[in-house]
Amino acid sequence: MGKPERLISLPFSKSVEISFKSLKVRFFRSMITVSSLVLAVSFLSFVLVNMDVAGGMLAHGGKEAARALSQAGYDVDLAQGAVAMSAKERWIVLLSLLVCTVGIVNAQLMSVTERFSEIGVMKCLGALDSMILRLFLLEAAMQGLAGAFTGSLLGCLFSLITGGFRFGFAVLGTVPWAGVLGSIGMATLAGCVLSLLGVMYPAWLAARMDPIKAIRAEH
Repeated sequence: MGKPERLISLPFSKSVEISFKSLKVRFFRSMITVSSLVLAVSFLSFVLVNMDVAGGMLAHGGKEAARALSQAGYDVDLAQGAVAMSAKERWIVLLSLLVCTVGIVNAQLMSVTERFSEIGVMKCLGALDSMILRLFLLEAAMQGLAGAFTGSLLGCLFSLITGGFRFGFAVLGTVPWAGVLGSIGMATLAGCVLSLLGVMYPAWLAARMDPIKAIRAEH
């Protein structure tokens, strides 16, 4: 006899559709994850774009700009023409990203708990562990992209406004926009990675669940 076929073969496009519908059904639960990402990524984007604004200001303003930036709390290396974030800012960024990841893990664990019966039925119908894992990862990717992109844009906007008020809006004419776009992209990528990392353990738990126990679970 030939090798038995899988009971369910789910195309990638169908997986995307199922994940999107699941997010719509659990909209408010999804917003918990998205909002935590928006807050963390917006702060990261704010700091990165601040560095771009300060770098453009230093490149065009010379010693006077270096003095103003130093007084504002930036670490300025006039010889190298570089501006770096302070150690305090680095720690705050790391802590905000860590708190964001913990929040995502907690929200996804709650999502798995709420979906015990759904996961059990899918597995009884022949869904493979990899299929369950894929659905959770797709949901996390969608949430991560939406939250991270929104947060990076908000952080960029607030950074430019803050820079204008602190140093005068004329400084916006010295901003290296290519660098700003790179910072937005970096912050968005960081948010997506955080979302995927945060869902790994809950998704693994969901994929390894015994279908009968999942269906009988009370919650």
